[in-house]
Amino acid sequence: MSADGEGIATAEDAAAVLEDARQWWHTDIIDVRPGEIALHGYPIEGLIGTVGFVDTIWLMLRGELPSRGESALLEAALVASVDHGPQAPSIAIARMATTCGVPVNGAMASAINVLDDVHGGAGQQCMEIFLEIDEERERVGDIGEAARRVVQRRRDSGLKYFPGYGHRFHPLDPRSPRLLSLVDAAAADGLVGGRFATIGRALEDAISEGKSARVPMNIDAATAVIFCELGLTPELGRGVFILSRSVGILAHANEQSIQGGRIKGPVPKSIGYTYTGPARRPVPNERD
Repeated sequence: MSADGEGIATAEDAAAVLEDARQWWHTDIIDVRPGEIALHGYPIEGLIGTVGFVDTIWLMLRGELPSRGESALLEAALVASVDHGPQAPSIAIARMATTCGVPVNGAMASAINVLDDVHGGAGQQCMEIFLEIDEERERVGDIGEAARRVVQRRRDSGLKYFPGYGHRFHPLDPRSPRLLSLVDAAAADGLVGGRFATIGRALEDAISEGKSARVPMNIDAATAVIFCELGLTPELGRGVFILSRSVGILAHANEQSIQGGRIKGPVPKSIGYTYTGPARRPVPNERD
């Protein structure tokens, strides 16, 4: 506003407003100008055909391109998590939404929206426990003892099931040993430190103590090991898992659209459900 209060901005005022508008959103990620696009400084035309999609995920999240070994380890985690069948709620939701006439974006969004703490959050929660054990290790000097202390602390706080360990379907998750072997190989090559692989195994030992059967790592713990070894935060770990599972969600939504079907619920109508309410009763003629 001008000094005389007329509300007419000076050129200096207009320049200040324009600069304020320019600074409203600021990003280190992408620089877009007429005829130019760069991701973290790399021209997009140079990236296209030169780096892979997994490399680009790393670049977008970390600001630099990964080494080939880092990219391979991240890719292994992404491949391992793409799908777990129509019994997985997110996949089932995508298929049911498709039969309700929802387009692919709606089916994918419906499925992704349920990937929260209960279904889809175990990897992030496991990473948080790994980091807690790592902090405890710095105090006590031994990973095994640190894991036992954290397990006891968590149990004392009411935790019954440790995210990333045991599986309701697989006695031994076939994905976990393979992923851990890749982490071990990467640690032997000096690509990662291997500390979180040791923490993951120590946590398995601590959880299994006193039990009749061992409680093995599942996919969430194995990928949590990889994400921690690669320096991702727990929040990014969940986000990367969702990127991976989105592939399976898309595939199932597409398959269901090809198969057809209309308004399919979670089970066939012939199976039905169990009603547990009152028996049939008459509606009273008069009510107070």
